[in-house]
Amino acid sequence: MTAATIGGSRAPSLNLPFIIGASSVGTLIEWYDFYIYGVLAAVFATHFFPQGNVFFATLATWAVFWFGFILRPFGALLFGHLGDLIGRKFTFMLTLIMMGAATFLVGCVPSYATWGIAAPILIVLMRAIQGLALGGEYGGAATYIAEHAPDGRRGLYTSWIQTTATMGIVLALLVVLICRQSMSPAAFNDWGWRVPFWLSAILVVLSGYIRLKLAESPLYARLKDQGKASSNPVKETYNTRKNWGLMAFALFGATAPEGVVWYTSQFYALVFLTGILGAANYPTIYTIMMVALTIGSLGFLFFGWLSDKIGRRPIMSAGFALAVLTYWPVFTWLGTFKDSPIVLTLLVLYLVILVTMVYGPIAAFLVELFPARIRYSSMSMPYHIGNGWFGGGVPFIGTLLTGATGIALGGLFYPMAVAAIGVVVSQAFRREPTHHIRIWEEVGGEPPLVPDQP
Repeated sequence: MTAATIGGSRAPSLNLPFIIGASSVGTLIEWYDFYIYGVLAAVFATHFFPQGNVFFATLATWAVFWFGFILRPFGALLFGHLGDLIGRKFTFMLTLIMMGAATFLVGCVPSYATWGIAAPILIVLMRAIQGLALGGEYGGAATYIAEHAPDGRRGLYTSWIQTTATMGIVLALLVVLICRQSMSPAAFNDWGWRVPFWLSAILVVLSGYIRLKLAESPLYARLKDQGKASSNPVKETYNTRKNWGLMAFALFGATAPEGVVWYTSQFYALVFLTGILGAANYPTIYTIMMVALTIGSLGFLFFGWLSDKIGRRPIMSAGFALAVLTYWPVFTWLGTFKDSPIVLTLLVLYLVILVTMVYGPIAAFLVELFPARIRYSSMSMPYHIGNGWFGGGVPFIGTLLTGATGIALGGLFYPMAVAAIGVVVSQAFRREPTHHIRIWEEVGGEPPLVPDQP
């Protein structure tokens, strides 16, 4: 392995596929840690809340799920500041450790029957730590890969990090399915549900070992060498009207509609299937979701590549529009064809394709929207408000709307409205397409310091 001087120090020269892989594996594990709670929501409703009112217990479970999302922007604020001030690598190593520790401890918390109200309070605390950690992870990993990628191929390379959230759900479903199938229902309900949380500790150690081999982002290191790095990223991010305008556009024209499409097409689809097929049919439900999510994940790479050719916004806007137009009939058909796993898989696959359209190009879009000196801070905040507050609220708000309206598909009103706003805002804001932006010009216009081939 050769060495290269980056940021005034000798660092290993790694190829871009390894850098993408090492960054993506860690992010995938963090998504697995975050979403395992959602996959096991029914278990938490049973173990950590008073029994007797199923609707309240379910609503409380999704409220705690959403609480982790609500904390994500605060993690973005804290770790975005650290990432712009200290460095990308240090920050996403720290968030990985925090996420792994909190997830492991979730699996250790006694039930409501044993500890009473202290049990759900501890779960809320662990979800808070997870939310803060995830708030710092995504922006760091996406920025890190983007700042290694050559101009003109940033959409394709950053789309790999976009696959990790969906594959994190697949991993969570697979681990839970294996645990359920390897023991009796009574054993799983008693203690087996804790195993997926304990497994996180092993996964985090392996991912951390791989990430230790990474050097600092070459663009950020060169920025520091040239004395252009921000000395106060938070102040610079929130002290100019222009940057507030860019963050508002990123939120309402990209991340909020993207967030509701992501969680409706994947998590709410899982909740909906569980409702119409029954929790006892979990092997069928999990298999449908895993097959559709895995095949559909190829769309992240395709639309990331396509966005390098035609731009980010046209693809994302089309995805928002399709969600508004097709959510109601597609979810209606999920009920109509509930006895046909093949048709259900194809319908969920379509929903996942919508996710890949809106999510595949968004990392490159956000990176190109903000300058390098405050990129981590600026892109993380709208991303995590959009995905955490707007997107993360889909299961809770959807359940609440369904109960309040008495309409089986009433929960779709919320994501369809936000997606419609996204269509309008994304098209109303006129500026140069971001895929033509050459972020390396900020540090002299030179190409990346790493080869894009092994």
